[in-house]
Amino acid sequence: MSVGTNTSNMIRDARVLQDEFLPREVGHRDQEMNALTRALDPVTRNEPAETAFLFGPSGTGKTCLARFALARLREAVLDLNYQYVNCWQDYTRFRALYRILEAIGSTADIHRQSTPTDALLERLEAYDGPEFVVVLDEVDQLQDHDLLYDLYRTVGVSMVLIANSEEELFARLDNRLVSRLHASTRIRFEKYELDELVSILDDRVRWGLDVEAPRDRLVAIADAAAGDARVAIGILRSAARQAEGTEVDGIGMDTIRTAIPAGRTEVRRRNVEQLTPHQRVLYDIVHDHGTVTPGELYEEYRERVEEPRSDRTVRNHLSKLAHYNLVEKHGDGRGRTYHHPE
Repeated sequence: MSVGTNTSNMIRDARVLQDEFLPREVGHRDQEMNALTRALDPVTRNEPAETAFLFGPSGTGKTCLARFALARLREAVLDLNYQYVNCWQDYTRFRALYRILEAIGSTADIHRQSTPTDALLERLEAYDGPEFVVVLDEVDQLQDHDLLYDLYRTVGVSMVLIANSEEELFARLDNRLVSRLHASTRIRFEKYELDELVSILDDRVRWGLDVEAPRDRLVAIADAAAGDARVAIGILRSAARQAEGTEVDGIGMDTIRTAIPAGRTEVRRRNVEQLTPHQRVLYDIVHDHGTVTPGELYEEYRERVEEPRSDRTVRNHLSKLAHYNLVEKHGDGRGRTYHHPE
């Protein structure tokens, strides 16, 4: 690779620039990886794993690490059964159970419109294969947290749970679940340091592009991403896309400056697209107003939906939007307002 190469074919492997790309090694997360590996180790002996709870801000590598740990586990356990469930998409008890049962081939005769949810649970409880690892990503998106209790008491099922905030998730659960999850392996993820993000970006450039990227340009991307690897990779993806097909010496600083807002916008758009219907209504209201008080927001939300959720659920939805930088909360109490990010 050389900086002076004609960049008409700059992107060698576009998969490397996607959020779901699983790297060959997960850097800067050794302590977290070791903790998750220890929690899952009993599965190698066909014994129940410790429930593992991964929590921290968006873009800190939680999903990547969980998927990587499962890939490693598959190398050690020949007949491993596992399922990854994205609770952004499968947020009802029925849909999550359906997704879980897909991993063991038990959904062929299930009718989404007529099969009762309890029938899916009975089918899972009848499972008698090797230890079954279920990863519930964005677990705080679940509408019915009874699913966690269902899985916890199902013999042969081990759980890995992923969420943004330990405190916010536990505040939504009943005491029986809180007491059980407090005994789980809890693994905290912090935002990446600037040098760590630069290293992650450098790997993506080496694996996916046919040009080199001087450190100062990667530093500019990492600095703009503020510790969020998803945003950093989004900016790099936008910059590579803009530079593709042009004759420049790699990705120029001017291109990066243009790619920073474009990359952030693309990440935000992808986050908006995966919102649940009620979350999308709340986001649209804040977007439409720019700034709105809780009273105004709740009133308009009730007008826009047929079956509005409780105020507590609405607050939980708004917290989730804030974790993904889709809204900003300013102030507390009566002076609290919600803003659409610039």
